[in-house]
Amino acid sequence: MVNEAATEKARRRADRALVGNYHQAELTKLLEHVRAGFTEYDAGQIDAFELDELIHQYKRATIELWKFCGATGSRVAAAARAIEWNTREGSAIDWWEQGALGRRVK
Repeated sequence: MVNEAATEKARRRADRALVGNYHQAELTKLLEHVRAGFTEYDAGQIDAFELDELIHQYKRATIELWKFCGATGSRVAAAARAIEWNTREGSAIDWWEQGALGRRVK
């Protein structure tokens, strides 16, 4: 019984770490879109309205990412299993696309 509890506690800790690391890595990718947007804006390639839309897409994407990663309890375990499955299958959620108008995680 004590071993099972320790094993479960270690598993929950590992799940939180996996989801936390994933969240940070995916957030970094989303921020790169914003960085590129500012570069394009500074170069005169997009206007203020286009940059503003890009920033709104970033915000929508981060909300979807947070909903996936910001869970607690058994939802952290579900997110961890989904991350592991996506990694094994070589697939990934495109959070930037999830932030496009009308798109949501399926």
